Amino acid sequence: MAVKASKALDRVLVLEMVRVTEAAAIACSTLVGRGDEKAADAAAVEAMRIAFNELDFDGTVVIGEGERDEAPMLFIGEKVGKASPGSPKIDIALDPLEGTTLTAKASPNALAVLAIAEEGGLLNAPDVYMEKLAIGPGYERGIVSLEKSPTENVKALAKAKGVEPHEIVTLVLDRPRHEKMIAELRAIGCAVMLIPDGDVAGVIAVTNPETTVDIYMGSGGAPEGVLAAAALACVGGQFQGKLLFRNDDERARAAKWGVTDLDKIYQLEDLVKGDAIFAATGVTDGSLLSGVKRHKGHMTTNSVVMRASSGTVRWVKGEHRI
Repeated sequence: MAVKASKALDRVLVLEMVRVTEAAAIACSTLVGRGDEKAADAAAVEAMRIAFNELDFDGTVVIGEGERDEAPMLFIGEKVGKASPGSPKIDIALDPLEGTTLTAKASPNALAVLAIAEEGGLLNAPDVYMEKLAIGPGYERGIVSLEKSPTENVKALAKAKGVEPHEIVTLVLDRPRHEKMIAELRAIGCAVMLIPDGDVAGVIAVTNPETTVDIYMGSGGAPEGVLAAAALACVGGQFQGKLLFRNDDERARAAKWGVTDLDKIYQLEDLVKGDAIFAATGVTDGSLLSGVKRHKGHMTTNSVVMRASSGTVRWVKGEHRI
């Protein structure tokens, strides 16, 4: 379905979003492999906030580092940008460092990532788990569903692709909670690619044929689900998510952010409404992007920026003087 271009987003240049993710990635790159997750995250957060506050928009963080009492900067509800009279109102979902553990261990797929949309365009997802299911573009809508079993989804996707189930590659976060699902997938001969962290890059991997990933399954953070959905909204593909609640405190948190149907299966258009821009910069090398590289006198960054209304994807290599 075609997405109408947003005049508000026209005033927030696409490449400005790349500058924001570049700033976060560069700031935390000095801490890659140093074993300090908190310091790496703090460096990325501070740099991203400074970069946002140089832009002429009235921005509200709807998915951020946590609630005000949990995060000193880029907390949910925080206002960012140089809001002047007539500035466009923008909702922002962000993760200044998606993969703090990956960064601390110098492991692949750490990213600085964000998505923006017009006010009201992004689901204000509570910080709980989300069951996720994603496939790339080119398939009939509804071919996979969270209402189906993993086996049923793999078989349906294989049939649509014209291959056998054992030729399907499924990407799953390597967590004890997924052991039963992994065993079920392997029982039908499906290849299971396990990742330690970084499920934003994991979901996006289904859109890139070079990764060989056909489908993403399993649970991860709901905020990361919205960020990944924003990327899929730009390049095509299907995404479903269902919020998972472990206790009354998490259910109360959902109610605070306006979530009333606790069993709802969210489609892509429920998570990202209308036009959106997604941007990411690699911190460490990964399947989506190369990480920050330091050279004599300069450093290089690799980024991607996408827009839903145009379907444009730009790969941006930056060279920065030290």
